[in-house]
Amino acid sequence: MRTLIPTLVVFLFASQMHAQLERDKVLHFVGGGLFGLAGAGIAKHASDGNRVWTFVGAVAGSALVGVAKEAIDSGQQDNAWDNEDLLATVLGGVTVGVSIELFSKKRNKRRPMGSLTTQTFDPEDFQVNTKAYQYVDSDSPLPTINALGFNAPGEIYLE
Repeated sequence: MRTLIPTLVVFLFASQMHAQLERDKVLHFVGGGLFGLAGAGIAKHASDGNRVWTFVGAVAGSALVGVAKEAIDSGQQDNAWDNEDLLATVLGGVTVGVSIELFSKKRNKRRPMGSLTTQTFDPEDFQVNTKAYQYVDSDSPLPTINALGFNAPGEIYLE
């Protein structure tokens, strides 16, 4: 109930605000979002997943298309350059860039300091016992580690 009432209030205000926007501005916003998504994809691929360049690509893609659309509109008769249309297009790209930033997995770029383990690798601990056949006890039900051909930790058999 605590979240239901604020959600209903937001939807009531949103339904009334829709009437305040021109259809042209909504189309510019959607177009900016689509071209911002394409720009973000290209920038992400080109920068190997850098989040800053992905956001810049989203904004730049929408801005580029917005400027091109307004340049075409200003060349037509009975039409002119509209900064509000350009702003709606760029806001579509910014919205896509922020959405990608919020919903993408963030990679932890911090590297662990030092070794991940406290033990050091000693190759002598992993030598195969070549004389394992001498240590097989036929009366024992389970073979020992020496019988399997490995040395117990700390044991080194040299020929």
